[in-house]
Amino acid sequence: MKFIDLAEIEVQAGKGGDGIVAFLREKYVPAGGPAGGNGGKGGSVILQASSNLQTLLDFMYSHQFKADDGLRGGPNNRTGANGDDRLVQVPCGTAVCDAGTGELLGDLVEPGQTLCVAKGGKGGLGNKHFLSNSNRAPEYALPGLPGEVRRLRLELKLLAEVGIIGKPNAGKSTLISVLSAARPKIADYPFTTLVPNLGVVRKPSGDGTVFADIPGLIAGAHSGAGLGHEFLRHIERTRVLLHLVDATSEDPVADFQTIQDELGAYGRGLADRPQIVALNKIDAVDIESEDVEKIRSTIEQISQSPVFLISAVARIGLEPVLQQIWQTLDEMAVAASAA
Repeated sequence: MKFIDLAEIEVQAGKGGDGIVAFLREKYVPAGGPAGGNGGKGGSVILQASSNLQTLLDFMYSHQFKADDGLRGGPNNRTGANGDDRLVQVPCGTAVCDAGTGELLGDLVEPGQTLCVAKGGKGGLGNKHFLSNSNRAPEYALPGLPGEVRRLRLELKLLAEVGIIGKPNAGKSTLISVLSAARPKIADYPFTTLVPNLGVVRKPSGDGTVFADIPGLIAGAHSGAGLGHEFLRHIERTRVLLHLVDATSEDPVADFQTIQDELGAYGRGLADRPQIVALNKIDAVDIESEDVEKIRSTIEQISQSPVFLISAVARIGLEPVLQQIWQTLDEMAVAASAA
């Protein structure tokens, strides 16, 4: 399935029905007076978060969504029927912005959550509404008002508690495949991962935690270089970052610093997000060597946190990393409940 995380659509609410001019003409009711009904309200366009959708792919083929118009009023003071609302389903995690101004209109996170993005027009008033002592037989009514028309930008941001980040070929896809049932494409060349991968990792308590394997970032990702510019937004919703550093790289410390710089340049608080750092692929290096220890101590000085030594492919050292992740998430939950 192709992963689409950006889309633009046009929504148009329904027009309100027209009010009418009518007079009551019934047997035994002399001088019945005005009896023109009001028009019905136009339908609105409403977005609803659905857990059954994973991408914005459907919006690549359908761009316009219109609600029904309200019906005109009827004689004998009958109000026209309201137009039906148009319900449009989007994946959970969709941010909705006005395409023209960039204003954030809403964030649909929870399944079933709704957002009205275009309000239907009001129905016009029939001549009954204008009856007064000075005007006993009004011969005018009002037309219905047009519904709102908007162009929207939809941005899907994955809902994951833990985001796995790192340079290309750091072993992110291998790690998520080992920790969960996810089966991403894995190869020994950069940019194997072209779309974010999600995997559910079980905690000791039995609860599932969603991990996201974010495609490889490179220098300049925040300004459009490589693939990172398209997927940095998916890190925004994560609570903890698991930063993998390739121990076999020519300069692991520089790799680590590059990612830190990109997080800071992208903004939105990513640089301040709790990070757990792991030096991966230790099965391919001599972990007793001075070089590895120097790399580890240097990164620890920069990150001000311990660096774990792991091998995703050999499944070495993974349990301590997971324990640190669970502990960090629990501490954040306690802090949030106390706030």
